[in-house]
Amino acid sequence: MSIVPPRSQAITDSEKRPVAVIDIGATSVRMAIAEIDKQGAIRPLENLTQAVTLGKDTFTQRRIRKASIEECVRVLKSYRRLLAEYGISRPDQMRVVATSAVREALNRLAFLDRIYIATGMVIEPLDEAEVNRITYMGVQPLLQADPKLASSRTAIVEVGGGSTEVLVVRGGNVLFSNTYRLGSLRLLETLEKFDAPLAKQRAIMETQIQRVVEQIREHVPTDTSLEMIAIGGDVRFAANNLLQNWDGESLGIVSVDELNDFARQMLRMSDDEVVQRFGTNFPDAETIGPALLSYVLLARGFRVQKMGIASTNLRDGLLQDLALRDVWTADFRNQIVRSAIGLGRKFDFDEKHARHVAALCRKMFAELQAEHQLDPRMELILYLAALLHEIGMYINVRSNHKHTMYLIRNSELFGLSRRDVLLVALVARYHRRSSPQPDHEGYATLDRNDRVAVSKLAAILRIAIALDESRSQRITGFKCRHENNRLVIAASGVEDVSLEQLALRQTVNLFEEVFGVPVQIRSARRSN
Repeated sequence: MSIVPPRSQAITDSEKRPVAVIDIGATSVRMAIAEIDKQGAIRPLENLTQAVTLGKDTFTQRRIRKASIEECVRVLKSYRRLLAEYGISRPDQMRVVATSAVREALNRLAFLDRIYIATGMVIEPLDEAEVNRITYMGVQPLLQADPKLASSRTAIVEVGGGSTEVLVVRGGNVLFSNTYRLGSLRLLETLEKFDAPLAKQRAIMETQIQRVVEQIREHVPTDTSLEMIAIGGDVRFAANNLLQNWDGESLGIVSVDELNDFARQMLRMSDDEVVQRFGTNFPDAETIGPALLSYVLLARGFRVQKMGIASTNLRDGLLQDLALRDVWTADFRNQIVRSAIGLGRKFDFDEKHARHVAALCRKMFAELQAEHQLDPRMELILYLAALLHEIGMYINVRSNHKHTMYLIRNSELFGLSRRDVLLVALVARYHRRSSPQPDHEGYATLDRNDRVAVSKLAAILRIAIALDESRSQRITGFKCRHENNRLVIAASGVEDVSLEQLALRQTVNLFEEVFGVPVQIRSARRSN
């Protein structure tokens, strides 16, 4: 690792920008400070961890205690002072996130407001999809650096305090991702409810873990070879004690039997004994045994004899996110699109038609940029809605647009937040029939910017669908231009567009309502 420069040098070097990420987790608040050069290379400067037991509050009482909130305030204030020394003060220089311990707390809004009032920090509670996306960002460099992992089907697993993340990747493509309610603190809560003696505690935890393992096995088939990489603080602790001279930067390999023996050892020890022998803090001492037992049973469920252990963590992914910005967008966009196509196939969609309508939407989004003025992210929302706009027909042709919305909202689309999934579902829902209404389910919960975006995207989607009314994909190119207060779509490569004109007349009302101009389709040859 590079030698860390003096703080003054890190600040004055115009070729680099200092950044920070803060992760408010179930057992601690962690901060990573780094500098990023123009090529997107990350140079770590400092890593800090302070124990705060938010998870124990949330998973036992469903609320974060006032004392825990104030402890978190104290920690973040100390972090803020350090950030000032590095010249990190602007919102674009930092990202502060929270996971399930905050997300599931009934008083999470009070927690977020208190932190903002005390520190000025805006905390972003990450949903499961965003955690999976960031995990992917962090682990990709490791997978790409190992030829075997790059070509193998690999399950990346992290057992946290409140949940377990499972990400299956092959050849850089995400095959599966999901979050399960299995965590070390949740297991400890179960033990407290049973008030079981030490001799029976492992059996109780194994029963709880095995239920989740069976769920995962339903989603991740083990009939073909699978590699497993474990990430997370507890399994890194195990690797540091089981592997001699592990540098933490390369992938450590541990046999499952060896990890199981170590887990047994940790479960037999009291928290005081763990702290005294290994020098950990008490919150970590509590979680190590249950977490390692979870990794062991997951590995056996995956039928692997050895697992890789990586030092990658959520903060690595967040730093990659800050460093690469839009560089990764094309690759990550492909992962999301693959996920949507997989969902479409699940419901037997007309793939040729769906892909063609999506391509037309992409072109129309670019052609009409001056009219809609939406940010580039919305182009992906439109593309996904176009791919999935007919999946509701799997349930029933009648009201299929409403069925489409239901299926999308209740399905997993890798890498999309719940808000983005809702936007995709609504745009797809309005591909036919009525225009968006204030009392419609889902639509009523949006802010004004998102309501306007949904209306604009749905209007564009309806025109793209009309352009493939024949379902023959015969219209592949077109140009949009304004003539006499009218938007004219000149379709190239076709002589007769009467079918498309008829389809457009039945659906163009939304476009005219939103953009205020009538639309006409013509053959490009006749327009010349």
